[in-house]
Amino acid sequence: MAYHWQSTNVKHSGVDDMVLLPKIQESAIVDNLRKRYMDDWIFTYIGPVLISVNPFKQLSYFTEKEIEIYQGAAQYENPPHVYALADNMYRNMLIDRESQCVIISGESGAGKTVQAKYIMHFLAKVSGGGVRVQHVKDIILESNPLLEAFGNAKTVRNNNSSRFGKYVEIQFSKGGEPVGGKVSNFLLEKSRVVGQNANERNFHAFYQLIAGVPSQLKETLGITTADYYYYLNQSGSYKVEGIDDKADFTETMKAMDVMEMTDEDKMSVLQITASILHLGNISFTEKGNYAAVENDDYLDFPAFLLGVTPQDIKTKLTSRVLDSKWGGRSEVIDVTLNTEQAAYTRDALAKALYSRLFDYLVEVVNKALKEERTGLSTGILDIYGFEIFQKNGFEQFCINYVNEKLQQIFIELTLKAEQEEYVQEGIKWTPIDYFNNKIVCELIETKSPPGIMCVLDDVCATLHAVTEGADDTLLQKLSGAVGQHQHYQGGGTGFVIHHYAGKVSYECEGFCERNRDVLFNDIVQLMQSSENPFIVSLFPENVKQQTRGRPTTASCKIKHQANVLVETLMKCTPHYIRCIKPNETKQAHDWEENRVKHQVEYLGLKENIRVRRAGFAYRRPFAKFLNRYAIVTPETWPTWRGEPRQGIDHIMASVSMDRDQYQLGKSKVFIKAPESLFLLEEVRDRKFDGYARAIQKAFRQYIAKKHMFRLKEQAADLLTNKKQRRRHSLNRNFVGDYIGLEDKPQLRALVGKRERIEFADTVHKYDRRFKAAKRDMLLTAKYLYLVGREVIKKGPEKGQVREIIKRQIPVDSIKQVSMR
Repeated sequence: MAYHWQSTNVKHSGVDDMVLLPKIQESAIVDNLRKRYMDDWIFTYIGPVLISVNPFKQLSYFTEKEIEIYQGAAQYENPPHVYALADNMYRNMLIDRESQCVIISGESGAGKTVQAKYIMHFLAKVSGGGVRVQHVKDIILESNPLLEAFGNAKTVRNNNSSRFGKYVEIQFSKGGEPVGGKVSNFLLEKSRVVGQNANERNFHAFYQLIAGVPSQLKETLGITTADYYYYLNQSGSYKVEGIDDKADFTETMKAMDVMEMTDEDKMSVLQITASILHLGNISFTEKGNYAAVENDDYLDFPAFLLGVTPQDIKTKLTSRVLDSKWGGRSEVIDVTLNTEQAAYTRDALAKALYSRLFDYLVEVVNKALKEERTGLSTGILDIYGFEIFQKNGFEQFCINYVNEKLQQIFIELTLKAEQEEYVQEGIKWTPIDYFNNKIVCELIETKSPPGIMCVLDDVCATLHAVTEGADDTLLQKLSGAVGQHQHYQGGGTGFVIHHYAGKVSYECEGFCERNRDVLFNDIVQLMQSSENPFIVSLFPENVKQQTRGRPTTASCKIKHQANVLVETLMKCTPHYIRCIKPNETKQAHDWEENRVKHQVEYLGLKENIRVRRAGFAYRRPFAKFLNRYAIVTPETWPTWRGEPRQGIDHIMASVSMDRDQYQLGKSKVFIKAPESLFLLEEVRDRKFDGYARAIQKAFRQYIAKKHMFRLKEQAADLLTNKKQRRRHSLNRNFVGDYIGLEDKPQLRALVGKRERIEFADTVHKYDRRFKAAKRDMLLTAKYLYLVGREVIKKGPEKGQVREIIKRQIPVDSIKQVSMR
């Protein structure tokens, strides 16, 4: 069978693996990606790393047929595809008994979330069955629409942008069946709840609620058009091309059913979502330098939906109770807020409700998955992409920091660690230069000397009720602490960081306020007084308990989460998908050369190609290598008891591998080209296939004999006291294969991958002139195949005879068979 790259009738667009590029230059990489993109080939390899270019349209090669093609196939057998990476990850987990993970990176709008969905879909299809297993698969797949509804939104760069980070860990049994899992979420962009940039939307859940909720429930929840709500009408964007909010609402509710949420809990989720919209319509006016609710009518719906009184909401939004300690005595003071403080308190309540509701939904998914610690898992990291907007704030700072950490993992494991390993193992190697972004991560997160986050936390710790001037103080302190750093640049009302993906200018306005992330006790107490137990459960704090030390800030949380994530990923065998966004128009076949070139540069693809070309595609400890390939030679099978290097040399000599194709280090074997590894795998598969065929043959012979004896007994019973037959007329074995398919793999290859041939024989087919033509007849459970021969008239194989399927008849359509 010819592989895709050997076919003469398939159009080739550039090279599948950019390690094979004749010139290693950014321009050559971009040109290769452009050729493939224009011909709708969005995937390209750099060795084991998959490059994906967002096509901005639905492509035809993500069907069940492709899943079948890529399952169990070697990487070189088919064109580059995310299914090939997913299959490689799944098989490596089962073969090496090691947990795997895939890190999907790229800027916002590059297609990361879609690739994560394809991987989940593939793993769900190829893994085992059973009622419990199917239930776990359903939860894994249905968690996507649920978390996307409440965690994704339209931005100026992406119509379905993830505004949170998600690490999905799927746990497998030793047999490869999904038995549980866990979803970890990172830094939901809750500031989006209360405000969005022009031409952006709030989270999808709000628009789904407005479009999809039944009319009777609309009255209960007070739902009307989107432009009525202040939290939705600031940006002026309500509809998104390619998104059907009404259909998505149905999908979200279905997902809640799969998670086994009760009707009461589902109703509570809708009530809280609606109450947030109504909270935003409460506005304030100034009366005697203090805030007052402008229209009390807007208090009724949020109070009803949250299970509190309108007066309580009014009081808590316009005043605050403070504990004052002086001279050993404490005093409770009721402070009335101004309009700015009242609006801040309203927004803080809305953000707290939404973020805690989102955490609850993640918890619901995890409870449904029922985490099982089996030791084998596959992790899929889908996290917000690198962002550079016209105005970048605290959220973009945190998002870009996490992306710096992920880039650091990629550098550590694919560029730095790989080169260091060659030196440690004594492999001949010429070092390759690359930019290590560790210096940027240290600028942001280190404590000594203090980095940006440390300085930010110090400024926030000195703030009390007053936030005026805090951002200016932050700029001054940053100038003193990191002003001389080569990747930091101060000036004006913000600062610039030289990230791995380019320079990003951050506006300091609101940095301190958003980093403090304070929810005052008055608001917590208000929610704890709700008549709805569901809402009370979202606010479990003990407000009476005195807390010592600094309160946890948003930057402290994201730093901790990022470091925990890095630790988790470093425990797994990583796989990488580098996503590229080809344009800003979100249109298919639109290619912006400079934009793609910039992404190729900062993703380090050129350095990756150079390391991969000069390095080794495969490396394994001696013991693991011998354990896997011992079957290849009689000397090493079943166990090699001699010196490991001699055993490996036996294996390499048996497959005639050239000495320059592999090197033996101090403890590992290094194989240079993927083709050499595929050769080993192919020989190993043949050995196993030969043993499996011998076992099958013996077992089938045993079953056939048992069946024959049973038939003889039945025949003998039929003929008892009847006319006697010739002695040997009942002693004929049914073979089934009268062609010898074992010696004709080309015939077997014409049949479906999972179809078993029940009967095979050579027959004569007669045409209208009663002219006979030989055909090989193959019968499976699905089809009856008639195989003929034809002479190839063109191409390098001209003159050769090949087998082709002349007719493929579904068994179900055969009405009658007659014997002549």
